Amino acid sequence: MSDGLLRVVLIGPESTGKTTLSEALASRYGAEWSAEFARIYVDMVRRPLTGADVEPIARGQLAAEDAAAARATRLLVLDTDLVSTVVYSHHYNGFCPSWVEQAARERLGDLYLLHHADVPWTPDGDQRDAPARRDELFARFRERLKQWQAPTVDVHGSWIEREAIAAAAIDRLLGSGAAIDSRPSS
Repeated sequence: MSDGLLRVVLIGPESTGKTTLSEALASRYGAEWSAEFARIYVDMVRRPLTGADVEPIARGQLAAEDAAAARATRLLVLDTDLVSTVVYSHHYNGFCPSWVEQAARERLGDLYLLHHADVPWTPDGDQRDAPARRDELFARFRERLKQWQAPTVDVHGSWIEREAIAAAAIDRLLGSGAAIDSRPSS
């Protein structure tokens, strides 16, 4: 995107600390923060999601990101983006609407902080359902980011280590003023 904002996206399987860390990073850098719309949507509909929910989730995610971007100055921290919608849509439904995939590619962030599933899984009401599939989902995220050549830094280890890795990557991004060239490792 060409609005001059640097977008940092926290992404990966469920229960890996993305929301907590994204809020902490936004606070640390005085940046705007955008929540994961799918979480809000699940709370709104109060039923199991289906393939018919992908497009409303995608539209809501876009609206939330755009609203946060309108308030941001230099840095926007996203608790996921449309790449997550694409990955989860393929995972749960076996498909993703083409416009969602196209929008995800067109709106790729400047930095993806890819969270490993090396922290304990914790339940979160109706929000989380696949503790045994986190490694599979991690692989799906890694493959999609690699396929789309998205600048990616792996986030792993203890909570303190995760924040240190993320902050160092953001510091590099802010220091360069442009996207870093760090592809996901194999």
